[in-house]
Amino acid sequence: MTAGTEAVLAAATRLEQASSTGRACGPVTDLIGGTDIATAYRVQQTVTERRLATGARLIGRKIGLTSAAVQSQVGVDRPDFGVLFDDMRYVDGDVVPYGRLLQPKAEAEVAFLLRRDLTDTRDLSVLREAVEAAYPAVEIVDSRIADWKIGITDTVADNASSGVFVLGGEGRSLDVFEPVDTVMTMRRDGEIVSSGTGRDCLGDPLNALGWLAATAIEFGSPLRAGDLVLSGALGPMVPVLPGDVFEVTIEPLGTITARFSEEKGE
Repeated sequence: MTAGTEAVLAAATRLEQASSTGRACGPVTDLIGGTDIATAYRVQQTVTERRLATGARLIGRKIGLTSAAVQSQVGVDRPDFGVLFDDMRYVDGDVVPYGRLLQPKAEAEVAFLLRRDLTDTRDLSVLREAVEAAYPAVEIVDSRIADWKIGITDTVADNASSGVFVLGGEGRSLDVFEPVDTVMTMRRDGEIVSSGTGRDCLGDPLNALGWLAATAIEFGSPLRAGDLVLSGALGPMVPVLPGDVFEVTIEPLGTITARFSEEKGE
């Protein structure tokens, strides 16, 4: 076993223990360094494979750190990606158990459902044709790293700081709207707490999808028909407290509500 493999396994175990105990851990940069993105993805893959071995099912991918506002909040300067498991998915109006989260933050996104494999990323027309429909979504990002004191390798290793997500709407074809033109408003108790547009997501949520498609190909695991893709934040992320209710409007996709239980134990 090489030292590199030992470090990857140790980092994966640290993150898993934080998740299972509900107690955030220290950064994993002491194990894998702060700049080795490839090794960080190996940690992510190790955790993913362990979850799949216990019966979890993959349903898609998420893109993180696409918004300049979120990059500034977290302190990194490039996007990353993670995987979506079936037990991460909630639907509009569901109550998300706060107890399954450590230090959650909410962000509004456009979600894409793919109808065909994405093995060619030459231009936006290829990406558009691969999309079955788009939906409004709220991603609840979460970090196993204490106090969100993360660098790029920490968040990559930690499945791009994934928590859960809420999906809403009936789905809308890209034939009838442009993702770049979406306008997002997030309210909590009637107060606007985040806002943005499609242009705040790497210039266009389709650009984010293209980045993910190309990166997934590079890593040997292309996006496939049936995958759900969370394309990245349209505005700043907002801390979530027990009992919070967020109403998010992403025009023209519609409005979605994300609710959280009152207590950590619920």
